[in-house]
Amino acid sequence: MKPLFAALAVLVALLFTASLLTGPAGIGAVDGLRALILGADGPVPIVMREIRLPRAVLGLAVGAGLGLTGAAMQGYLRNPLAEPGLIGVSGMAALGAVIAIQTGLSVAAALALPVAALAGAAIGVALLVALAGPRGGSVTLILAGIAISALAGAGTALVLNLSPNPYAANEIVFWLMGSVADRSMLHVWLALPPMAAGAALIVTTGRALDALTLGEAAAAAMGVSPAGLRLRLIAGVALVVGPATAVAGAIGFVGLVVPHLLRPWVGARPSVLLPASALGGAALLLAADIAVRLILPQRDLKLGVLTALVGAPLFLHLIWKTRSGGRV
Repeated sequence: MKPLFAALAVLVALLFTASLLTGPAGIGAVDGLRALILGADGPVPIVMREIRLPRAVLGLAVGAGLGLTGAAMQGYLRNPLAEPGLIGVSGMAALGAVIAIQTGLSVAAALALPVAALAGAAIGVALLVALAGPRGGSVTLILAGIAISALAGAGTALVLNLSPNPYAANEIVFWLMGSVADRSMLHVWLALPPMAAGAALIVTTGRALDALTLGEAAAAAMGVSPAGLRLRLIAGVALVVGPATAVAGAIGFVGLVVPHLLRPWVGARPSVLLPASALGGAALLLAADIAVRLILPQRDLKLGVLTALVGAPLFLHLIWKTRSGGRV
């Protein structure tokens, strides 16, 4: 396991550095890193510290969060097709952001959009807990998440349908595609504390998820509380996915793809897959964000579009293997 974690850590560090050094400004590697670390007068430190650094930090944090929550959901539900958006928190966060854009709040205040998205995520969690109940099982959780996702999707479609402003509708569509471009350090400091708290909460569920692989009855005999585990996972996933969606929009398939790719390397232990998926998710999103700047630099290719183009074929492959009775 140690070589895998070391390789993933080195890959994330290299991609983070590459993200800092990639952009249309044409800043050299040495000059860029010197300006970032030492600071100076002129446009180079501004570009490095105010534009590229927040983008790289959010790419790392959002990717790690999505990978971690995807592995946690798959471990809890014991289903490799599960992903973070299954419980509906990301959809409600997106709905909150869409309402902020439509009402003009995002123009009136710089942080109105992510704050509205966080409020939407909080409402989604409240609905999920109310619907699933303290004693509901995994099936009840899935059904509640599907219902909340459908509600959020219907609300988003309604806002788009009734929008009298074509510019607002266009902005909504582009925001829903997902991106970490044009973000500031304010977005970083808004998202990182709750995401860090949620990640810490999820990591504490590692041993309980290991026990759950033996079945719910065996896990209960080993002292695992199903209700306590479910509440910790819901809270952890919400604290990670809500802020991630608030600052980066809807970015799909990372939480689905990364745990599936890394599972053969770590075996069937969710406690090991959790940190591996966090590193893998960070690497994937950083690489995708670098790619969108290189493939079509003049057309503003959205990050969520690229991850969907990569993840959708793998998702279809997973469905096909499940349908044919093969192991996923």
